[in-house]
Amino acid sequence: MAAFVPSFTLGIEEEYLLVDRDTLDLVAAPDSLMQACVDRLAKKVSPEFLQCQIEVGTGVCATVSEAREDLAHLRRTVAEIANEHGLAPLAVSTHPFARWHDQHFTDKERYRTLEKDLAGVAQRMLICGMHVHVGIGDDDLPIDLLNQFSYFLPHLLALSTSSPFWEGDETGLHSYRLTVFDNLPRTGLPPHFLSFAEYDRSVQMIVQSGAIEDATKVWWDLRPSARFPTLESRICDVSPRLDDAIAIAALTQSLFRMLFSLRHENKRWREYDRFLIGENRWRAQRYGPTEGLIDFGRREVVPYATLFEELIHLVTPHAAALGCLEEVQSVGRILQTGTSADRQVAVFQSALSAGADRQEALKEVVRALAREFTEGL
Repeated sequence: MAAFVPSFTLGIEEEYLLVDRDTLDLVAAPDSLMQACVDRLAKKVSPEFLQCQIEVGTGVCATVSEAREDLAHLRRTVAEIANEHGLAPLAVSTHPFARWHDQHFTDKERYRTLEKDLAGVAQRMLICGMHVHVGIGDDDLPIDLLNQFSYFLPHLLALSTSSPFWEGDETGLHSYRLTVFDNLPRTGLPPHFLSFAEYDRSVQMIVQSGAIEDATKVWWDLRPSARFPTLESRICDVSPRLDDAIAIAALTQSLFRMLFSLRHENKRWREYDRFLIGENRWRAQRYGPTEGLIDFGRREVVPYATLFEELIHLVTPHAAALGCLEEVQSVGRILQTGTSADRQVAVFQSALSAGADRQEALKEVVRALAREFTEGL
């Protein structure tokens, strides 16, 4: 009997913010906008937790190029419909100056339940993310790969960082989104499990207690999907540029194939304590890729560019086999031009230097984000 090989299919989910084209502040999505999106995109679009948000999700894509085509269509359609309503979508994890106190929840049973369960914590959830599903299959394989893949979560976060501002303040963090999200229960790095049975027992104990309805309320940075035979990477900020989102998704897919290939050869990636991985997670959250991550083998902080070269060497044969080597290699462009967090801060500082006041400088950041949403479409 031939050995099982995962499909490594892709699905990408993105959350967007909607802003008024004139004021550049957040606005609630009109019912007519949501209906127009549903009419054209069907189940690939839905409301999100806050009324100023909208979520899209690709179909099951066999290749990265197929995922790019699907996601580009989703972004293009949302942008067109938003424009008809005097709005613009932003693919960014925090709005530079909007206040969470001023936002309203979407009137949907799931979100009403979240508001009730999470109380004051839920009120600050003015954040957006990108989730990448990779088709792995069932049984214990997803748990084995989950345990090993956790090592790379900080590497992916560093590349995606797009939330340096919060309520008009430059926070000094590249991903302030995680600061907000980590206040929720059942978030952060996934625990280590010995088997799918152990994972399932742990989740079902909480479900059966009545504390949560189902496994979708487990919000780790990486989790087995409760709906699909996939592993879902949830660590990333959402990327304003489509090209960056696709590059990160391609790297995610290729890393999973690399780890599976090691398993097929009776090898594996060394697993480290979550305490150590958590330190790199913090470094990525604080600095993005600018200050490097800890190489636990070397026991020293290594520049991200060096780590990237090593990653490319590891995944090149797997990216080539998946047909996404060009997209994986394009991650280097993110390192050259900076992450979205870097670009946002640069726009802000440039506007201040040119004589703009603080509020106008923040608006320049939003204008730049709105332009980047449509790049590459």
